[in-house]
Amino acid sequence: MENKISRQRESLSSRLGFIFLSAGCAIGLGNVWRFPYVTGKYGGALFVLVYLFFLLALGLPIMVMEFSIGRASRQNIGKAFKSLEKPGTKWHLYGPFAIAGNYLLMMFYTTITGWLLYYCYASLTGTFSGLDTAGINVFFGKLLANPLQQAFWMILAVIIGFTIVGIGLEKGVENITKVMMACLLVLILILAVHSLTISGSREGVKFYLLPDISKARESGFGEMVFAAMGQAFFTLSLGIGSMEIFGSYIEKKHTLTGESIRIIILDTFVALTSGLIIFPAAFAYGINPDAGPQLLFVTMPNIFNNMPGNRIWSTLFFVFMSFAALSTLIAVFENITSYWMDVHKWTRVRSCVFNTISVIVLSLPCIFGFNIWAGFQPFGVGTNILDLEDFFVSTTLLPLGSLIILIFCTHKIGWGWDDFIREADTGSGIKFPQKMKFYAKWILPFIITFIFIDGYIKTLGKLF
Repeated sequence: MENKISRQRESLSSRLGFIFLSAGCAIGLGNVWRFPYVTGKYGGALFVLVYLFFLLALGLPIMVMEFSIGRASRQNIGKAFKSLEKPGTKWHLYGPFAIAGNYLLMMFYTTITGWLLYYCYASLTGTFSGLDTAGINVFFGKLLANPLQQAFWMILAVIIGFTIVGIGLEKGVENITKVMMACLLVLILILAVHSLTISGSREGVKFYLLPDISKARESGFGEMVFAAMGQAFFTLSLGIGSMEIFGSYIEKKHTLTGESIRIIILDTFVALTSGLIIFPAAFAYGINPDAGPQLLFVTMPNIFNNMPGNRIWSTLFFVFMSFAALSTLIAVFENITSYWMDVHKWTRVRSCVFNTISVIVLSLPCIFGFNIWAGFQPFGVGTNILDLEDFFVSTTLLPLGSLIILIFCTHKIGWGWDDFIREADTGSGIKFPQKMKFYAKWILPFIITFIFIDGYIKTLGKLF
């Protein structure tokens, strides 16, 4: 039966396609609007070292497990557990929740992608030229206040994503993502080199990368460690099957630990290099770099306005950011589309048409949260529907999903350690360390549970 499923299922044509697709899913807004900021805040290279440790200790094992479930089952996350679980167990009940997590993620990620596309257009047409910080703030505020304008760009982002998915796995998703990721890597290098050559950029590099124990001491070493742990855990978007789907499309030629390490290296490269774009330029022009949407949509245009050739550099930056966002959109849309193809036996085109309409409708509350529904502030003054949706994904489904995957792969009540290792180590390349069994089985679940509880305490604490 498994061989029959494998023959019928679509597959990726190349190893590079798998790596770029998986990295494209991991590389997103968090690589740019949060990682550089927390790196600078918590001690530069000192934070990076702690972050890399947790990336390997937390992210790598779960990524290997998610890929293993996909490759062994040859199914979308909606059916994968059912094909691997032992008779009488109910692991498959998580499948629909994982898919729901993909929809929840897209309910706000599509809106932000739409903003980025709009900023590409505004940069190209010179809209930001001559605007000061206050003017750019007003520009962004007008965008948020206009639901029709936001909806137009969100719909464009959704149509682009599902059109690529609708073309097919190999011809559309794989080939276009490979080109997009190659362009992304070239653009980020060009932008970083340019920032590093600006007069006065050296201070920004020092702030960003030189180890500074005083910063870590000022914030508290415990807080720095937890910030590194949280960034490492959430950067790879594990737990909702966004990676698992690509595991289901690859052959067994290479071990999954080696492939996961390559994907993590790409994700980390983009995160680190993003800081080399932001901090040298910000320090050169005396602009304080922020975090979150404010960094991308207010601070960065303000930085570029100080540069000669500002329209060119601003356009290149927002094209780079649009590629990063669209690569995540395409990966998640493929997961959603595959669910309807695997579970409901729909054609790819029918699945894409249905989900294009569904995602557009589901994305509207996020847009309305900035204007006609702005009175709804779920976590207190200044919060909105986007914050609520992000809470359900980042603070709830990602850690819980990762915990379920972890227990499923390490305990006999699930798939089990032996079956997981057999799948993970099939092929040539780096094997999964057998000595990590105790750590993966007992210690890692405790760490993820701690991250989950801490996230709830910090978020809900804002209400009291």
